[in-house]
Amino acid sequence: MKMIMQSEKLLIKQIQSGDNIAFRRMVELHHLRVIHICLSFVHSPQDAEDISQEVFIEVYKSINTYRFDASLSTWLYRLAVNKSLDFLRQKKRKKRGFGLVNSVDRNELESINYGNDDVGIEEKERILLLRSAIEKLPERQRVAITLSKIDELGQKEVAELMQTTVASVEALLIRAKKKLHQLLIKHKQEIF
Repeated sequence: MKMIMQSEKLLIKQIQSGDNIAFRRMVELHHLRVIHICLSFVHSPQDAEDISQEVFIEVYKSINTYRFDASLSTWLYRLAVNKSLDFLRQKKRKKRGFGLVNSVDRNELESINYGNDDVGIEEKERILLLRSAIEKLPERQRVAITLSKIDELGQKEVAELMQTTVASVEALLIRAKKKLHQLLIKHKQEIF
């Protein structure tokens, strides 16, 4: 672990000194994970790619202010979550202007691809219903459940990303699951 931290510090110091090859190496190391986190929030590969680029642009601009308080990956993933949430807020504001209520549209059903072409239409509909319910959760609950269940991060890592305690994450997850149960109960036959 100490070896990883030392190499991470070295990489950051190289980037801070203007080493573009080191920056490129950092992007290669974290690019897929950042996209995955963005995708778990925005559900569009193109939007996730765009947001991930914004994350790395932000890192490039602000690397000199990095204080080594958290690991590089925690900082990157926190940026990915924040930029994804900003994107969703902006998208929701735009949709309100057109009278649309929900950011999950049934037309998205055709574009869902989970790496398995054998996923049937019923499974895609279940996934859309679940996504729709998750989007109705309060923001902190939505972030906790997304990072924990979709991105499969441990509660300690979720707590670091959310800048809170593990106990707080546990409470958020309990409330999120309870709220999801309430939201999905009317669709019980479609889900189960």
